[in-house]
Amino acid sequence: MHQQFTLKPYQQRLARLLAASGALFFAPDLRLKDGRPTPYFVNLGKINTGRSIQELGRCLAGWIADNQVAGEVEVIVGPSYKGSALAQAAAMCLWQEQGLDLAFDYDRKEAKTHGEASGAKAMFVTGALKPGSKLLIIDDVGTSMATKVELLEKLDAEGERLGEPFQVAGVLLAVDRQQTQAVYGGGGKLVEGVRGPDALAAFVQKTGVRVWALLGIREMVEFLASAGEPVNVAGVMRPLEASDVERVEEYLAVYGREH
Repeated sequence: MHQQFTLKPYQQRLARLLAASGALFFAPDLRLKDGRPTPYFVNLGKINTGRSIQELGRCLAGWIADNQVAGEVEVIVGPSYKGSALAQAAAMCLWQEQGLDLAFDYDRKEAKTHGEASGAKAMFVTGALKPGSKLLIIDDVGTSMATKVELLEKLDAEGERLGEPFQVAGVLLAVDRQQTQAVYGGGGKLVEGVRGPDALAAFVQKTGVRVWALLGIREMVEFLASAGEPVNVAGVMRPLEASDVERVEEYLAVYGREH
């Protein structure tokens, strides 16, 4: 029997948005970046229209307001590239929906040394970061958390350049795949069917930075199935069936974080 979840309105909107946009899809023979098989994939790059990015921003803003994080934050930071759009959308919708005018910023792949950055090595784009700024990091998903570690290193360097470290309230993920890292054997070969280390727990232990998720994959799939929302399954938009939900549960029984 599947666990029943009660989703808040912004979580329900996010689930419907990811399904309708094709950002969540099921297909045979899918592989993650690390090589592991997966029955589903989440690609927030599919959120690529004005309406859809605004709706995603509303969902993020709803979580931030609901969890009273805005009072701890002055700047929303998104790791490039996908996170930059999320940070901007969240900041815009916090103003539209909540009347909260927070700044946003995102990192460069290479430091800027010309224009206003002459004589310096600016690693962030908008100039919103000030000495001691209070930050919230927003990104799409967090499988290995490597992108978030890299961003924190850039923030540490930028804080040192400005003369005062930043205060990071936490990391907000749009979607939590609720899975562990891959396991590799001799010669760096992927070992399938083995639960690896918990990347989110390791990230928190290493950095001391909290991690939240707007919506987990278990909750999302269960909600979409019960609501009869069409999802892209092998190229066909149709409601999820019990067998689809079961495949996700079987997958997480092998690769998922223990909960």
